[in-house]
Amino acid sequence: MRSLFAALPLLVVAAAPAFAQDARPAQTASSPDGAITLSVSTDNDQRPTWSLSRKGKLLIAPSKLGFILADRIGLQRGFAIESVERASGDTRWEQPWGERRFVRDRHNELLVRFRQDKSWGGHAMNVRFRLFDDGIGFRYELPEQAGLPTAKIVDEITEFDIAPKGAAWWITGGEWNRYEQIYQKTPIDAVATAHTPITMRLDDGTHMSFHEAALVDYAGMWFKRGEGQKFRATLSPSSKGPRVIRDLPFATPWRAIRIADNAAGLVESDLELNLNEPNKLGDVSWFKPMKYIGIWWGMIRGDWSWAEGPKHGATTARTKQYIDFAAKHGFGGVLVEGWNKGWNGNWFGHGDEFSFTQATPDFDLKAVTEYARKKGVQLIGHHETGGNIAVYEAQLDDAMKLYGQLGVGTVKTGYVADAGGIIASGGTPGTTAMEWHDGQRQVQHHLKVVETAAKYHVAVNPHEPIKDTGLRRTYPNWVAREGARGMEYNAWGAFANGPDHEPTLVYTRMLSGPMDFTPGVLSLEGANKAPLASTLAKQLGLYLAIYSPIQMAADFVENLEKYPRELEFIKQVPADWSESKLIAGEVGDYAIFARKDRASADWYVGGVNDAAERTLTLNFDFLEPGKTYTAMIWKDGEGATYLTDARHRIAYDTVKVKKGDTYKLWLAPGGGAAMRLAPNR
Repeated sequence: MRSLFAALPLLVVAAAPAFAQDARPAQTASSPDGAITLSVSTDNDQRPTWSLSRKGKLLIAPSKLGFILADRIGLQRGFAIESVERASGDTRWEQPWGERRFVRDRHNELLVRFRQDKSWGGHAMNVRFRLFDDGIGFRYELPEQAGLPTAKIVDEITEFDIAPKGAAWWITGGEWNRYEQIYQKTPIDAVATAHTPITMRLDDGTHMSFHEAALVDYAGMWFKRGEGQKFRATLSPSSKGPRVIRDLPFATPWRAIRIADNAAGLVESDLELNLNEPNKLGDVSWFKPMKYIGIWWGMIRGDWSWAEGPKHGATTARTKQYIDFAAKHGFGGVLVEGWNKGWNGNWFGHGDEFSFTQATPDFDLKAVTEYARKKGVQLIGHHETGGNIAVYEAQLDDAMKLYGQLGVGTVKTGYVADAGGIIASGGTPGTTAMEWHDGQRQVQHHLKVVETAAKYHVAVNPHEPIKDTGLRRTYPNWVAREGARGMEYNAWGAFANGPDHEPTLVYTRMLSGPMDFTPGVLSLEGANKAPLASTLAKQLGLYLAIYSPIQMAADFVENLEKYPRELEFIKQVPADWSESKLIAGEVGDYAIFARKDRASADWYVGGVNDAAERTLTLNFDFLEPGKTYTAMIWKDGEGATYLTDARHRIAYDTVKVKKGDTYKLWLAPGGGAAMRLAPNR
């Protein structure tokens, strides 16, 4: 069980002596730069508490720690601090793919060992805090101990009493549509129960994001407000009653808070990644970041069907057509949904009939993968479960083995069912139980899928997933996921995702990790010509704003070909970066990134805007000194707006720039921009 408590390399370690059981000493620690200060103590009821300040201002007022248990007195009262340990670390590690190649992990650590009085059970509960310059993470570590072989956790008593006033951007936790909601902006004291990440901007301009890291064999955390601005971690439900059941010893996920002076500091933080364990898979060079197209948008719009019949989308002939297009234009993969048996009945929330190895009569899986291989293209597989993980897990190894044998290097999984509608194997053979998408059982399931896929060199991109908590560091074949309202909603109604949706995702959902948003609908039309809340330039800006190591060009190939200059940008823009910076942006309003290609000296700049037109002055201070770059620019044309047919107006520019230069950029309502900056030889 050593790995459960393994810390990153430590430079300094010191233990403090035990304290008397009736003492309540406050233990403090600071971030390496000294700006963030933590205090840990017990209150008058002998309940563990913590508080947090930054630059001398209180951010988190004293807040309780502990657990409610199902079968005994909880880990809440009767505690004293038994001992503490201090440590620090400063290392740099390399990502095999990502927003940046190298990540620095510099932190100070405080491990506090609490012990209950015998009259309350005499249990031990350790809490490990890690303080970074850009935030804090803490987790519970329950050591092996007599009288508590198994923790049956009804809920946590992990509080966050936010002291300053401010605004919050959030979606509701526990709703039927999981994470696929439009973000709302409210005062902090108007939040109800939210999914994480939840982002806040305090009245003094400080930015904060509350999330979790390393969610393994535990229930997902929702962020529940009580009185005023006091929040508590509450766990996703389980069919078993207790929301988490774990044998001791074990460690919980980290509760994480990013803290920054501005929006850029929030976005550029690697806090959750640093709270995860290093890569467990070893060499993962078999996964290559790429862009892809797919037999998908036609089904989402209703032009084609997943089910067999005259409208069936996933035919051998159509797949070969898409493979030809991908090979011609340099796309790495072709997604094929609806290739397998099981789609003909009521599969939503059922999934009983799915086969993950048998194809429909009009789709030749072996022939298609061979054809793709000859063309230098990968098939991207698809495993929709309809929420039935009992059926999927019974076939999981065979399905991933088949993909491995055929060279299908990535699989998009799906769990289309209402929240609480996951069908899992029950406690006895032949029975099932209903679980939540972010409950402990589904957390276990997702990791099983990722580990099984890794065995066969397959990368995983789940839709209707469990939220990202930085586990891509530990399992780098977990390359992306959905976990928010993606492009598909634009197929179902006019302006279904409003113009501020993507500029909000950048500062909320995207703080958790890569998203398979599926940009690149250049026609700007959903079903029945429903307009997107986007200009043409914004569709290109999405490739810079919404990061993923697998980026789709989602439109029909016929539509992509109608926009050759825009298609040229999509072909050029990388899906893997050595550096990423937010050079202009505010939460929910706009976001402009500068990202450096990992495979060349090129920089790419671009992003997205909300409904308000604005003019920005972009600074090129990120460029290498002494070099001149040619900037090829795609931007909103004069008079462009998402509200009318003018959404297709686009302008082009080519200018020479160097470090320190500026560029004035006009962003249309619902607009965006994209640039490629290539150094001159």
